[in-house]
Amino acid sequence: MAMLAHRHLPPTPQDAAIARVSGQALSRYVQARAPLKLRVTDSEQTTPIELPAGAVSLLMEILEAMAAGRGVTLIPENAELSTVQAAEVLNVSRPFLIKLLEDGSIPHRKVGKHRRVRMEDVMSYKAAIDSEREAVLDQLAADAQEQDMGYGSR
Repeated sequence: MAMLAHRHLPPTPQDAAIARVSGQALSRYVQARAPLKLRVTDSEQTTPIELPAGAVSLLMEILEAMAAGRGVTLIPENAELSTVQAAEVLNVSRPFLIKLLEDGSIPHRKVGKHRRVRMEDVMSYKAAIDSEREAVLDQLAADAQEQDMGYGSR
């Protein structure tokens, strides 16, 4: 299966500024959660382009990331990743990812000698560890406040 991924490196300051302005203009339409018709004014396009509500929401997220100066990578959820790609998504080494696969932390399948990991499984694992990390940080903050370590609540 060909993976339809698109990667956009961090934007230039000019592109970030354009994304900020475009995002602000688009934000009022995203809340409606309805399809949006756009008219392109700098081409010979005469028929409005209709975007589904999900695409409008995704476009808004892309513009927000660009406005903040971050790069964006789009990968379909049903995509299967190689171990190198999955490790990149999780920002871990490939050997560490292999260990996660072998101990069953992330489901995978083998194609010949190669392991394939579904993007949705990688993202589920990422959400779980992010949630666990957040809980540990909350507990550490609560312990620090309880022991009056200078981190009083505001």
